[in-house]
Amino acid sequence: MFDAMYRPDYRPDKRLAAYDFFRPRWKRGLKIALFVVLGLLALPYVLTPLYALIDPPSTLMLWRTMTGQRVERQAVGLDRIAPALALSVIIAEDGRFCSHHGVDFQGLQEAMADADDPDSMRGGSTITQQVAKNLFLWGGRSYVRKALEFPLALWIDLMLSKRRVLDIYLNIAEWGPDGEFGVEAGARRAFGRSARDISPSQAAMLAAMLPNPVTRDAKRPGPGLRRLAGLYTGRAARSPEVAACLRQNR
Repeated sequence: MFDAMYRPDYRPDKRLAAYDFFRPRWKRGLKIALFVVLGLLALPYVLTPLYALIDPPSTLMLWRTMTGQRVERQAVGLDRIAPALALSVIIAEDGRFCSHHGVDFQGLQEAMADADDPDSMRGGSTITQQVAKNLFLWGGRSYVRKALEFPLALWIDLMLSKRRVLDIYLNIAEWGPDGEFGVEAGARRAFGRSARDISPSQAAMLAAMLPNPVTRDAKRPGPGLRRLAGLYTGRAARSPEVAACLRQNR
């Protein structure tokens, strides 16, 4: 081959020349793609400390806005939300919220033990994990999302106080079937009053909506929703330590 290169009639293979031409471009493209992926993975960790002071939107809110769908939301601080509502949400969504560090490993083990197989596993998702998902990730069931969600939840718990994590959650959770986000929009839609003025029973009704606010409607509650709300009201009355935890984590 090398002897042939010095012959007067030698012509390089066009395919080899094309390969040599595109190879540097492929390498540069892969490097750029790698940097973009690493940047996207690092972005939530950079943004989280800023959310101590800034009220962020959720990815679902952003998607609905970009696609021209309705988004109704008025962010309010935890001091402008009825204490019964904050307490009811913790009781309903994450009973060990005050004691874990973003991921409830005990609850996760219990959920895995109760599941017949990994695909049927339910529960074990903390309020902090839901904040991580709603702010930075996507919905649906996915092992990839869970793998990204766990370290994010631990980081959020490290960087933000419990009160702030709950504050963010209450203001980005979906609370209605037509683009109502946050407790203020949810309370006004369901009961025609501000989130600071709702009763304990109304607070429990809103908390009972959270797994599926599209089919569970506090404005027109069915027997199942009323029964669940009554259960949360009873549990909240027996959980003064949760209210004490929120007062301490300012």
